[in-house]
Amino acid sequence: MLRFAARAASALALTTALALTATTPAGADPAVLPAATDIVGVGAGVTETLFTQFSTDYNAFLTASGDTTSPRLHSWDSTGTTAITPKAGATTIARPDRTDPGLTALNATTRSSIDFVRTTRVPNANDLPGNLFVAMAWDAVSWAAPAGGNAPQNLTTHDLSDIYNCRVTKWNQINPALPDATIVPVLAGHLSVDRSGVTGAPMESSDFFLKAIKYPPAGTDGPSDRSCVRTVERGDQGWDALLHDPNAIVPYSVGRFVGQVYGGHTRPGDDPVILTVRGIDGIAPVDPTNNRMSSAFSNTSYGRWLFNVVREADWNGTATAAGLHKVFGVTGWICKNAVAAAAIKSYGFRVLPVGACGSTRHA
Repeated sequence: MLRFAARAASALALTTALALTATTPAGADPAVLPAATDIVGVGAGVTETLFTQFSTDYNAFLTASGDTTSPRLHSWDSTGTTAITPKAGATTIARPDRTDPGLTALNATTRSSIDFVRTTRVPNANDLPGNLFVAMAWDAVSWAAPAGGNAPQNLTTHDLSDIYNCRVTKWNQINPALPDATIVPVLAGHLSVDRSGVTGAPMESSDFFLKAIKYPPAGTDGPSDRSCVRTVERGDQGWDALLHDPNAIVPYSVGRFVGQVYGGHTRPGDDPVILTVRGIDGIAPVDPTNNRMSSAFSNTSYGRWLFNVVREADWNGTATAAGLHKVFGVTGWICKNAVAAAAIKSYGFRVLPVGACGSTRHA
Protein backbone atom coordinates (compact mmCIF):
# COMPACT_ATOMS: atom_id res chain seq x y z
CA MET A 1 0.00 0.00 0.00
CA LEU A 2 1.14 3.51 -0.71
CA ARG A 3 2.70 5.63 2.00
CA PHE A 4 3.55 9.29 1.77
CA ALA A 5 6.72 10.69 3.34
CA ALA A 6 4.91 13.81 4.49
CA ARG A 7 2.74 11.68 6.77
CA ALA A 8 5.60 10.05 8.67
CA ALA A 9 5.57 12.25 11.76
CA SER A 10 1.77 12.21 12.03
CA ALA A 11 1.62 8.48 11.55
CA LEU A 12 4.30 7.90 14.18
CA ALA A 13 2.45 10.04 16.72
CA LEU A 14 -0.84 8.29 16.10
CA THR A 15 0.78 4.86 16.19
CA THR A 16 2.31 5.74 19.55
CA ALA A 17 -1.11 6.88 20.80
CA LEU A 18 -2.60 3.59 19.69
CA ALA A 19 0.07 1.59 21.47
CA LEU A 20 -0.37 3.55 24.69
CA THR A 21 -4.16 3.49 24.79
CA ALA A 22 -5.07 0.04 23.47
CA THR A 23 -6.74 -1.81 26.33
CA THR A 24 -9.06 -4.31 24.68
CA PRO A 25 -8.83 -6.85 21.88
CA ALA A 26 -10.07 -6.13 18.39
CA GLY A 27 -13.72 -6.75 17.58
CA ALA A 28 -14.49 -10.42 17.37
CA ASP A 29 -17.25 -12.99 17.09
CA PRO A 30 -18.41 -14.75 20.27
CA ALA A 31 -15.64 -16.97 21.68
CA VAL A 32 -18.20 -19.70 22.37
CA LEU A 33 -21.47 -20.53 20.69
CA PRO A 34 -24.16 -18.54 22.53
CA ALA A 35 -26.82 -20.50 24.37
CA ALA A 36 -30.33 -20.60 22.95
CA THR A 37 -31.52 -18.28 25.75
CA ASP A 38 -28.72 -15.70 25.36
CA ILE A 39 -29.20 -12.21 23.86
CA VAL A 40 -27.47 -12.18 20.47
CA GLY A 41 -27.02 -9.39 17.93
CA VAL A 42 -25.80 -8.72 14.38
CA GLY A 43 -25.75 -5.70 12.08
CA ALA A 44 -23.82 -2.48 11.53
CA GLY A 45 -20.03 -2.53 11.74
CA VAL A 46 -19.72 0.91 13.35
CA THR A 47 -20.58 -0.38 16.83
CA GLU A 48 -19.40 -3.97 16.58
CA THR A 49 -16.14 -3.42 18.49
CA LEU A 50 -18.07 -1.58 21.19
CA PHE A 51 -20.39 -4.56 21.48
CA THR A 52 -17.47 -6.94 21.83
CA GLN A 53 -16.51 -4.86 24.87
CA PHE A 54 -20.11 -4.70 26.09
CA SER A 55 -20.40 -8.48 25.90
CA THR A 56 -17.23 -8.96 27.94
CA ASP A 57 -18.19 -6.37 30.55
CA TYR A 58 -21.87 -7.23 30.88
CA ASN A 59 -21.27 -10.94 31.23
CA ALA A 60 -18.57 -10.26 33.82
CA PHE A 61 -21.01 -7.98 35.66
CA LEU A 62 -23.58 -10.78 35.85
CA THR A 63 -21.00 -13.27 37.07
CA ALA A 64 -19.61 -10.88 39.69
CA SER A 65 -23.11 -10.26 41.04
CA GLY A 66 -23.73 -13.99 41.36
CA ASP A 67 -26.33 -14.01 38.60
CA THR A 68 -26.14 -17.39 36.90
CA THR A 69 -29.56 -17.35 35.23
CA SER A 70 -29.86 -14.07 33.25
CA PRO A 71 -29.19 -14.34 29.51
CA ARG A 72 -25.63 -13.48 28.52
CA LEU A 73 -24.89 -10.89 25.82
CA HIS A 74 -23.15 -11.73 22.53
CA SER A 75 -22.57 -9.94 19.22
CA TRP A 76 -21.51 -11.19 15.78
CA ASP A 77 -19.21 -9.01 13.66
CA SER A 78 -20.34 -7.67 10.30
CA THR A 79 -17.30 -9.16 8.55
CA GLY A 80 -15.84 -12.64 8.63
CA THR A 81 -16.93 -16.00 7.35
CA THR A 82 -19.90 -15.91 5.01
CA ALA A 83 -22.26 -17.76 7.34
CA ILE A 84 -22.94 -17.84 11.08
CA THR A 85 -24.94 -19.95 13.49
CA PRO A 86 -26.14 -17.23 15.87
CA LYS A 87 -27.09 -19.51 18.79
CA ALA A 88 -27.06 -23.12 19.80
CA GLY A 89 -29.79 -24.89 17.85
CA ALA A 90 -30.31 -22.00 15.41
CA THR A 91 -30.27 -22.33 11.64
CA THR A 92 -27.07 -21.17 9.95
CA ILE A 93 -27.60 -17.87 8.09
CA ALA A 94 -25.65 -15.53 5.83
CA ARG A 95 -23.70 -13.07 7.98
CA PRO A 96 -25.50 -9.68 7.98
CA ASP A 97 -22.98 -6.95 7.14
CA ARG A 98 -25.02 -3.83 7.94
CA THR A 99 -28.41 -2.70 9.26
CA ASP A 100 -30.78 -3.78 6.50
CA PRO A 101 -29.50 -7.37 6.14
CA GLY A 102 -29.55 -7.51 9.93
CA LEU A 103 -33.20 -6.47 10.01
CA THR A 104 -34.02 -8.97 7.28
CA ALA A 105 -32.47 -11.69 9.45
CA LEU A 106 -34.23 -10.44 12.59
CA ASN A 107 -37.61 -10.43 10.84
CA ALA A 108 -37.08 -13.85 9.28
CA THR A 109 -36.16 -15.55 12.55
CA THR A 110 -37.28 -15.74 16.18
CA ARG A 111 -35.55 -15.16 19.50
CA SER A 112 -34.12 -18.65 19.16
CA SER A 113 -31.72 -17.13 16.59
CA ILE A 114 -31.31 -13.31 16.79
CA ASP A 115 -32.47 -10.80 19.41
CA PHE A 116 -31.18 -7.41 18.24
CA VAL A 117 -29.62 -5.54 15.34
CA ARG A 118 -26.94 -2.87 15.72
CA THR A 119 -27.83 0.18 13.63
CA THR A 120 -26.71 3.75 13.00
CA ARG A 121 -29.90 5.02 11.38
CA VAL A 122 -33.34 6.11 12.48
CA PRO A 123 -36.43 4.10 11.52
CA ASN A 124 -37.74 4.59 8.00
CA ALA A 125 -40.93 3.82 6.12
CA ASN A 126 -39.58 0.47 4.89
CA ASP A 127 -39.12 -0.90 8.40
CA LEU A 128 -41.73 -3.26 9.79
CA PRO A 129 -43.97 -1.80 12.50
CA GLY A 130 -42.81 -4.58 14.79
CA ASN A 131 -39.20 -3.31 14.69
CA LEU A 132 -38.49 -1.25 17.80
CA PHE A 133 -35.44 1.05 17.74
CA VAL A 134 -33.87 1.43 21.20
CA ALA A 135 -31.51 4.41 21.57
CA MET A 136 -28.00 3.70 22.85
CA ALA A 137 -25.48 6.49 22.06
CA TRP A 138 -24.59 9.33 19.69
CA ASP A 139 -22.19 9.49 16.74
CA ALA A 140 -21.43 11.82 13.84
CA VAL A 141 -20.22 11.38 10.27
CA SER A 142 -17.65 13.58 8.57
CA TRP A 143 -15.19 12.94 5.76
CA ALA A 144 -11.64 11.70 5.94
CA ALA A 145 -8.58 12.06 3.72
CA PRO A 146 -4.98 10.80 3.79
CA ALA A 147 -2.67 12.67 6.14
CA GLY A 148 -0.21 14.64 4.04
CA GLY A 149 -2.45 14.49 0.96
CA ASN A 150 -3.93 17.34 -1.03
CA ALA A 151 -7.29 17.73 0.72
CA PRO A 152 -7.80 20.81 2.92
CA GLN A 153 -8.72 20.63 6.59
CA ASN A 154 -12.26 21.84 5.92
CA LEU A 155 -14.88 21.62 3.20
CA THR A 156 -18.34 23.09 3.18
CA THR A 157 -21.49 21.06 2.69
CA HIS A 158 -21.79 22.77 -0.69
CA ASP A 159 -18.22 21.73 -1.58
CA LEU A 160 -18.95 18.13 -0.66
CA SER A 161 -22.16 18.12 -2.68
CA ASP A 162 -20.30 19.51 -5.68
CA ILE A 163 -17.53 16.91 -5.31
CA TYR A 164 -19.81 13.88 -5.00
CA ASN A 165 -22.05 15.12 -7.81
CA CYS A 166 -18.89 15.57 -9.93
CA ARG A 167 -19.54 19.27 -10.52
CA VAL A 168 -16.13 20.05 -8.97
CA THR A 169 -13.35 17.64 -9.88
CA LYS A 170 -10.12 19.46 -8.95
CA TRP A 171 -8.93 20.93 -5.67
CA ASN A 172 -8.04 24.31 -7.15
CA GLN A 173 -11.67 24.75 -8.20
CA ILE A 174 -12.47 24.98 -4.49
CA ASN A 175 -9.51 27.17 -3.63
CA PRO A 176 -6.93 28.41 -6.17
CA ALA A 177 -4.24 27.87 -3.52
CA LEU A 178 -4.90 24.12 -3.57
CA PRO A 179 -3.15 21.83 -6.08
CA ASP A 180 -4.32 21.31 -9.64
CA ALA A 181 -5.05 17.65 -8.83
CA THR A 182 -8.10 15.51 -9.52
CA ILE A 183 -10.24 14.77 -6.46
CA VAL A 184 -11.07 11.11 -5.83
CA PRO A 185 -14.46 10.94 -4.04
CA VAL A 186 -15.01 7.49 -2.54
CA LEU A 187 -18.04 5.74 -1.04
CA ALA A 188 -18.19 2.42 0.78
CA GLY A 189 -20.66 -0.39 0.16
CA HIS A 190 -22.03 -2.75 -2.41
CA LEU A 191 -22.30 -0.03 -5.04
CA SER A 192 -22.14 0.67 -8.73
CA VAL A 193 -21.55 4.02 -10.40
CA ASP A 194 -22.34 5.28 -13.88
CA ARG A 195 -23.14 8.62 -15.51
CA SER A 196 -26.47 8.83 -13.71
CA GLY A 197 -24.94 8.46 -10.23
CA VAL A 198 -24.47 5.95 -7.44
CA THR A 199 -26.78 2.97 -6.96
CA GLY A 200 -26.74 -0.04 -4.66
CA ALA A 201 -26.40 -0.58 -0.93
CA PRO A 202 -24.00 1.86 0.75
CA MET A 203 -22.50 1.13 4.15
CA GLU A 204 -24.07 3.14 6.98
CA SER A 205 -21.65 6.08 7.12
CA SER A 206 -21.70 6.57 3.36
CA ASP A 207 -25.49 6.34 3.26
CA PHE A 208 -25.89 8.90 6.05
CA PHE A 209 -23.32 11.20 4.44
CA LEU A 210 -25.05 11.19 1.05
CA LYS A 211 -28.33 12.15 2.70
CA ALA A 212 -26.63 14.89 4.73
CA ILE A 213 -25.18 16.52 1.61
CA LYS A 214 -28.51 15.99 -0.20
CA TYR A 215 -27.10 13.76 -2.93
CA PRO A 216 -29.99 13.17 -5.36
CA PRO A 217 -30.92 9.62 -6.38
CA ALA A 218 -29.29 8.24 -9.51
CA GLY A 219 -30.97 9.39 -12.70
CA THR A 220 -32.51 12.54 -11.18
CA ASP A 221 -29.72 15.03 -11.83
CA GLY A 222 -30.41 15.71 -15.47
CA PRO A 223 -27.79 15.15 -18.16
CA SER A 224 -24.76 15.74 -15.92
CA ASP A 225 -22.09 13.05 -15.65
CA ARG A 226 -21.81 11.80 -12.05
CA SER A 227 -19.45 8.91 -12.72
CA CYS A 228 -16.38 10.35 -10.95
CA VAL A 229 -17.18 8.58 -7.66
CA ARG A 230 -15.11 5.51 -6.76
CA THR A 231 -16.15 2.70 -4.41
CA VAL A 232 -14.65 0.42 -1.79
CA GLU A 233 -16.34 -2.48 -0.04
CA ARG A 234 -15.85 -1.45 3.59
CA GLY A 235 -16.07 1.92 5.32
CA ASP A 236 -14.69 3.47 8.52
CA GLN A 237 -11.44 1.51 8.22
CA GLY A 238 -8.92 3.00 5.78
CA TRP A 239 -7.04 -0.12 4.71
CA ASP A 240 -8.10 -0.08 1.04
CA ALA A 241 -5.26 1.14 -1.22
CA LEU A 242 -7.64 3.50 -3.01
CA LEU A 243 -8.04 5.43 0.25
CA HIS A 244 -4.28 6.04 0.33
CA ASP A 245 -4.45 8.13 -2.83
CA PRO A 246 -3.43 11.67 -1.78
CA ASN A 247 -6.58 13.03 -3.43
CA ALA A 248 -9.08 10.59 -1.93
CA ILE A 249 -11.90 11.55 0.43
CA VAL A 250 -14.41 9.20 2.06
CA PRO A 251 -17.26 9.44 4.61
CA TYR A 252 -16.12 8.32 8.06
CA SER A 253 -17.74 7.79 11.45
CA VAL A 254 -16.19 10.30 13.83
CA GLY A 255 -16.83 7.99 16.77
CA ARG A 256 -15.08 5.10 15.04
CA PHE A 257 -12.13 7.34 14.20
CA VAL A 258 -11.80 8.59 17.79
CA GLY A 259 -12.11 5.05 19.12
CA GLN A 260 -9.48 3.79 16.69
CA VAL A 261 -6.93 6.56 17.11
CA TYR A 262 -7.32 7.64 20.74
CA GLY A 263 -8.89 4.51 22.24
CA GLY A 264 -6.81 1.98 20.35
CA HIS A 265 -9.95 0.00 19.49
CA THR A 266 -9.22 -1.41 16.07
CA ARG A 267 -10.40 -4.49 14.24
CA PRO A 268 -8.72 -6.45 11.44
CA GLY A 269 -8.38 -4.16 8.42
CA ASP A 270 -8.43 -0.88 10.36
CA ASP A 271 -5.68 1.52 9.32
CA PRO A 272 -6.50 4.75 11.16
CA VAL A 273 -3.03 6.30 10.87
CA ILE A 274 -3.53 6.75 7.13
CA LEU A 275 -6.75 8.80 7.20
CA THR A 276 -7.67 11.78 9.34
CA VAL A 277 -11.20 13.13 9.67
CA ARG A 278 -11.72 16.72 8.52
CA GLY A 279 -14.10 19.57 9.24
CA ILE A 280 -17.34 20.58 7.56
CA ASP A 281 -18.63 24.15 7.37
CA GLY A 282 -15.74 25.34 9.53
CA ILE A 283 -16.45 22.96 12.44
CA ALA A 284 -13.82 20.40 13.38
CA PRO A 285 -15.19 16.92 14.14
CA VAL A 286 -12.60 16.03 16.81
CA ASP A 287 -11.64 17.81 20.02
CA PRO A 288 -7.89 16.99 20.12
CA THR A 289 -7.41 18.51 23.57
CA ASN A 290 -9.76 16.00 25.15
CA ASN A 291 -9.33 13.25 22.53
CA ARG A 292 -13.04 12.99 21.84
CA MET A 293 -15.74 13.82 19.34
CA SER A 294 -16.42 17.54 19.11
CA SER A 295 -19.73 18.46 20.70
CA ALA A 296 -20.08 21.37 18.29
CA PHE A 297 -19.78 19.05 15.29
CA SER A 298 -21.92 16.25 16.65
CA ASN A 299 -24.72 18.74 17.33
CA THR A 300 -24.92 19.67 13.64
CA SER A 301 -26.94 17.84 11.00
CA TYR A 302 -23.99 15.45 10.72
CA GLY A 303 -24.74 13.95 14.15
CA ARG A 304 -26.65 10.67 14.29
CA TRP A 305 -28.30 8.29 16.73
CA LEU A 306 -26.97 4.84 17.47
CA PHE A 307 -29.72 2.28 18.11
CA ASN A 308 -30.29 -1.39 18.68
CA VAL A 309 -33.38 -2.82 17.02
CA VAL A 310 -35.44 -5.50 18.76
CA ARG A 311 -38.78 -7.11 18.04
CA GLU A 312 -41.48 -5.16 19.86
CA ALA A 313 -43.14 -8.45 20.74
CA ASP A 314 -39.94 -9.53 22.52
CA TRP A 315 -39.53 -6.12 24.19
CA ASN A 316 -43.00 -6.51 25.72
CA GLY A 317 -43.13 -10.31 25.95
CA THR A 318 -43.44 -12.10 29.26
CA ALA A 319 -40.59 -14.48 28.55
CA THR A 320 -38.15 -12.01 26.96
CA ALA A 321 -38.78 -8.47 28.21
CA ALA A 322 -36.81 -8.72 31.44
CA GLY A 323 -33.59 -9.81 29.73
CA LEU A 324 -33.77 -7.18 26.99
CA HIS A 325 -34.66 -4.34 29.36
CA LYS A 326 -31.85 -5.38 31.70
CA VAL A 327 -29.39 -4.71 28.86
CA PHE A 328 -30.96 -2.00 26.68
CA GLY A 329 -33.70 -0.31 28.72
CA VAL A 330 -33.77 3.16 30.28
CA THR A 331 -32.66 1.66 33.58
CA GLY A 332 -30.64 -1.13 31.95
CA TRP A 333 -26.92 -1.85 32.06
CA ILE A 334 -25.94 0.14 28.95
CA CYS A 335 -27.78 3.26 30.09
CA LYS A 336 -27.01 3.14 33.82
CA ASN A 337 -23.76 1.27 34.43
CA ALA A 338 -20.57 3.34 34.76
CA VAL A 339 -18.49 0.66 33.01
CA ALA A 340 -20.83 0.81 30.00
CA ALA A 341 -20.63 4.61 29.91
CA ALA A 342 -16.84 4.46 30.03
CA ALA A 343 -16.83 2.00 27.13
CA ILE A 344 -19.07 4.23 25.02
CA LYS A 345 -16.68 7.15 25.55
CA SER A 346 -13.55 5.05 25.01
CA TYR A 347 -14.92 3.79 21.71
CA GLY A 348 -15.41 7.38 20.57
CA PHE A 349 -19.16 7.92 20.95
CA ARG A 350 -21.20 10.26 23.14
CA VAL A 351 -23.25 9.05 26.10
CA LEU A 352 -26.93 9.97 25.79
CA PRO A 353 -28.70 11.98 28.50
CA VAL A 354 -30.79 10.22 31.12
CA GLY A 355 -34.13 9.28 29.58
CA ALA A 356 -32.85 9.45 26.01
CA CYS A 357 -30.76 6.31 26.35
CA GLY A 358 -33.14 3.36 26.26
CA SER A 359 -35.96 5.37 24.68
CA THR A 360 -37.76 3.67 21.82
CA ARG A 361 -39.33 4.58 18.50
CA HIS A 362 -41.00 3.01 15.47
CA ALA A 363 -40.92 3.71 11.77
